[in-house]
Amino acid sequence: MSRIEGLLSIHDVAPAVLDRIERIVDTVLDRGAPPPLLLVVPGVGWSPDALARLRALVETGCPIAGHGWEHRAPPPSTVYHRLHALVLSRDQAEHLSRTTEDLVDRMTRCHAWFGEVGLPEPALYVPPAWAVGALDDETLRRLPFAYVEYLGGFIDTLTGARHRTPVIGFEADTEGRRVGLKVWNELQIRLASVLDIPLRISIHPHDLELLLREELLDSLHRMHVFPDTVDWLDTRSYPAVFDPDAP
Repeated sequence: MSRIEGLLSIHDVAPAVLDRIERIVDTVLDRGAPPPLLLVVPGVGWSPDALARLRALVETGCPIAGHGWEHRAPPPSTVYHRLHALVLSRDQAEHLSRTTEDLVDRMTRCHAWFGEVGLPEPALYVPPAWAVGALDDETLRRLPFAYVEYLGGFIDTLTGARHRTPVIGFEADTEGRRVGLKVWNELQIRLASVLDIPLRISIHPHDLELLLREELLDSLHRMHVFPDTVDWLDTRSYPAVFDPDAP
């Protein structure tokens, strides 16, 4: 992998995996990258001790973003949701098979939770499994987040502009997922290089124990990582692009 620019995030930050999150943050910092963006799931039983540990990570410089409410999908009610679960998300795509108003309520509660527990209010929201669901541009403008991340990149909720940003991941717990992710990652790296735009590096809590551990560590070594995704979005220098896969 040639040295390119990256936007680094850790998904699924919740009390049950804080040991792993802390280990990943230490690994990132040990390799000279800035503190990673933490994608926090609010509605999963944060105890005072777990909140204290999360605040400690924020105090080390880790930015935070909202990441669903409970990170759990309802039973699929559409063919698309069934296929999405089979190919990509399993039971994690919280936004699918839900109404628009349900999603507005969940995202609003997500944003409010951070202030209620004494954490910085996030400007970025990342739907679990990047599945935006039943949210159109008009609805996004009603929400308290400045940006929403989806599989293809980022949405500016005020203007509706989509900014194409490739993404790589390492959550390979089967041989099939290992092969599929290696192919996907290579294509995304080439796309970032051709378009001369940053590459999103998405880490999940168990990735240091899974089949693409070495590829993850190599990406941290070879990439120049921006210190803050929202700061980068606020000052991005390339124009919004039309994305036919955008929600």
